[in-house]
Amino acid sequence: MLSNEEYAARDGLGLAALVASGDVTAEELLQTALAAVERLNPKLNAVCRTLPDGAAAIKAGLPKGPFSGVPFLTKELIPHAKGVRCDAGSRLAEGLVAPHDSSLMARFRQAGFVHFGGTQTPELGYSPTTENKLFGPVHNPWNLAHSAGGSSGSAAASVAAGIVPIAHASDGGGSIRIPASCNGLVGLKPSRDRVPFGPDMADPLCGLAVEFAVTRSVRDAAALLDAVAGADVGAPGLPVPPPQPFRTLAATPPGRLRIAWTTRTTAGDAVHPECTAAVEQTVKLLESLGHVLVEDAPRFDWETYLERTHIIWTAFTVAFADALAAATGRQPGPDTLEAVTLACYEDGRRYSAMDLVNAMAYGNVVSRAVGQFFEGIDVLVSPTVARPPVPLGEIDQDRAGLSAMEWTRQVFSYCPFTLLFNTTGQPAISLPLHWTADGLPVGVQFAARLGEEATLLQLAAQLESAKPWSQRRPPSHVAAPT
Repeated sequence: MLSNEEYAARDGLGLAALVASGDVTAEELLQTALAAVERLNPKLNAVCRTLPDGAAAIKAGLPKGPFSGVPFLTKELIPHAKGVRCDAGSRLAEGLVAPHDSSLMARFRQAGFVHFGGTQTPELGYSPTTENKLFGPVHNPWNLAHSAGGSSGSAAASVAAGIVPIAHASDGGGSIRIPASCNGLVGLKPSRDRVPFGPDMADPLCGLAVEFAVTRSVRDAAALLDAVAGADVGAPGLPVPPPQPFRTLAATPPGRLRIAWTTRTTAGDAVHPECTAAVEQTVKLLESLGHVLVEDAPRFDWETYLERTHIIWTAFTVAFADALAAATGRQPGPDTLEAVTLACYEDGRRYSAMDLVNAMAYGNVVSRAVGQFFEGIDVLVSPTVARPPVPLGEIDQDRAGLSAMEWTRQVFSYCPFTLLFNTTGQPAISLPLHWTADGLPVGVQFAARLGEEATLLQLAAQLESAKPWSQRRPPSHVAAPT
């Protein structure tokens, strides 16, 4: 049986290697993870529920995948696992059960993961912090008074605290990268359609949303992408596969890259000095590694872009809420939705089909401008978020009197750097390269051309080697003294 220290010291591939060698069993890893939930979840409030699925899967025999025997949690936003509840952080969806595995869930299982629980989300996933009326706030393991980010904040808190080395996450405006920044993790948002959404959905949020995971190591992110990437049956897109496995490419030096960087938001809003410092220190490190750095960023009209994106988000809120209502028999209203979610639902209902078409058309305008910018550079570096993790309660999805557009502004004033790459579909990754003086993580975002996850993984591995983060642990951690 591994000690908590031995368990926490290994990433997902490291734990899988122990299982493959017979040094530990999958049952022992599962019991360690369950004990970690029992000990830490009263502080973090990250795991909605544990499941008997894990023990049953081990007993039935696990596939021999790269993560065979590794405990795993899924985010309860869109139904994934057959027979498992998915409350989407909302009273409207409470008790909803998935009728079958999603394509991605099937690939997680084939990779050998032991699925044993679910992590909560903000209501319908539309918040950069994970706080809802159904389950209550998720606490950041680095400081329990602060947010763990959103909408995959529970997944990230669980990984940062050492409960699991990898957890499922999704990203429609930054929801993998924001909590990765807030929790000191690796958060890769793959290119659009790289990871399947089927069979029940395709390109949700008009293509803005993607699914993947948060990890502690770059090699886990690369190996997991190898395991789950590729179109499923009937998928709307067919991403170009890499010339070699992502894990192989990630172990290869990136060569000399031309890298642009910025600490300024497109809107001209202020960025916290710690987030600015994170980028500036990273720029110096990248120069020392031989890369060419230029201060530059794409330019477009932020106000128009935000208004058009707001239409997409609120229209999807209507579609999502109405689908949940049809499945549960409840009606969207003040008894089932939080105040701001209801405002977004009502705002979304007033837009026409042409409003949505025009909003998507403007996204194309922005994507073309950004694509032209990337013709001259390999990677763009920026802060992941504009501030370190905020205190809980500051960004309140149940705040009465807040309009839908005011909410959208508040959300994306906190994470003004992430949304762009949901629109363009480009891959982007947050890396844990900075901590504030009082011990809060601050991520740095790297974005590459469409389909070039390999470039990001190579650069990330180089930075992980130059400035390791694996030994940093939050106070609320599985290996911390009791």
